[in-house]
Amino acid sequence: MGGADRVWNSRQVDRATRLARAHAALGSALEGKAVPAARCVDLLHQVLESGDRVCIEGNNQKQADFLAEALAKLDPARINNLHMLQSVLALPEHLDIFEKGIASRLDFSFSGPQAGRLAQLVSAGRLNIGAIHTYLELFGRYFIDLTPRVALVVAEAADRNGNLYTGPNTEDTPVIVEATAFSSGIVIAQVNRIVDDLPRVDIPADWVDFVIASPTPYYIEPLFTRDPAQISEVQVLMAMMAIKGIYAEYQVETLNHGIGFDTAAIELLLPTYAASLGLKGKIARYWALNPHPALIPAIEAGFVESVHCFGSELGMEEYIRARPDVFFVGPDGSMRSNRALCQAAGLYACDMFIGSTLQIDLQGNSSTATLGRISGFGGAPNMGSDARGRRHVSPAWRKAGQQAHTGQAMPRGRKLVVQMVETFREHMQPAFVEKLDAWELADQAGMEIPPVMIYGDDVTHVLTEEGIANLLLCRSDEEREQAIRGVAGYTPVGMARDRRMVENLRDRGIVQRAEDLGIDKRQATRDMLAARSMKDLVRASGGLYDPPRRFRNW
Repeated sequence: MGGADRVWNSRQVDRATRLARAHAALGSALEGKAVPAARCVDLLHQVLESGDRVCIEGNNQKQADFLAEALAKLDPARINNLHMLQSVLALPEHLDIFEKGIASRLDFSFSGPQAGRLAQLVSAGRLNIGAIHTYLELFGRYFIDLTPRVALVVAEAADRNGNLYTGPNTEDTPVIVEATAFSSGIVIAQVNRIVDDLPRVDIPADWVDFVIASPTPYYIEPLFTRDPAQISEVQVLMAMMAIKGIYAEYQVETLNHGIGFDTAAIELLLPTYAASLGLKGKIARYWALNPHPALIPAIEAGFVESVHCFGSELGMEEYIRARPDVFFVGPDGSMRSNRALCQAAGLYACDMFIGSTLQIDLQGNSSTATLGRISGFGGAPNMGSDARGRRHVSPAWRKAGQQAHTGQAMPRGRKLVVQMVETFREHMQPAFVEKLDAWELADQAGMEIPPVMIYGDDVTHVLTEEGIANLLLCRSDEEREQAIRGVAGYTPVGMARDRRMVENLRDRGIVQRAEDLGIDKRQATRDMLAARSMKDLVRASGGLYDPPRRFRNW
């Protein structure tokens, strides 16, 4: 078929057909772009077709929960075999549609609370996984080969024209809407309310086709809140080793922290232990990070200069509003988050990622995908990988590169990627294993390769309560394996270490114990934390932080 004979606007024609069906079905119930909540299922039946690629906003925190419920109410005889695209599987409805036959294929990043059920559906042949992505990878594919036909998103409010205000929890909305709207797709937004005037316009109306005021506010999870009362003295010790052995050693100024009590302990030691080492103004100044409440004391102490966020955190709204020099906020005073841009910042503009995992093998490969659970990775593979396209130089990046590439003719830098774990996890499961569960999981789920979160060749340091293994300084696979065994403690992996070789690695500074760093373990107490309770965080914020109810014990 020649170019003159080909139909070049088939997607636009298809979009117009679907919109015409929706307008005919809804009739007078449709007020401009506003659809009554009671007619949501009717709308979806008209704009969707079997086999469509559908992106539903399921983020780390905010959820298009009303639209997810409506999707699960569709008639599978009319709409089936949908190909679902979403960052996070968080709600039961996200998997109900597979059990009912409404959807059959899934591309995602993280499954969190649905990890066990997801594994069951995959084993039963009810759900086919295209791939487990990192966030940037999935977002990128929205613009290449996984472009949504219909997008179901969520926002704080809409005006009568269909402009959207996302507020502090913008998260994935811009990337989803742009990929869909500019490829002749259809965008439906769930909002908490429809108003005459918005505080600001985050998504313009001509990118949005329908808005629905949901009966209840959208669900949002306080994912990054950690109660300081739950931080153990072992975690305090590990945080001290991190600050002195890595942050200070490499002069890390730009960084990202993973979620957990380990990193919360570091945040709460910045104004105390790090300050006592004279590190204020020298480390941890610029962050790609959600607004962790545990960061409040460090912000108040002047350690933290700026924070760009993937999403927001419940209860931090007024604190953020009062600290516009630190956070990215609009003229209305509310923060603007953006998961895609913050992931890009974490990949290319940060010197270090420090986070945790469930399993680490002898090569340093780590994964959160274990037997019976397909949890995915979220943004960790972006944060925890060496961005080989980076070209700007910083002291931390340069020093890590010098250690890793000694003797090479062409100098280059290296990102610091730290895996921080206690040697035993909950229920006394060892964090260190000879072989990742990911291998067996790949066989069970029919995956072509094991689902590894962070590959060993990207990991620069492994930190446990036993010490730090600096893998940058290892010059052979055997040294690397013994360095990891050297900090694996009393796990079977640790007990199988070559004691003489580990001591040799210690003499060379590849394995460092607390005493090698000049840290007195007796000082590793909770008294060193800048806040030891949620109430302390509220006090540190000057009363601006308003913790979610579940974190209040007063």
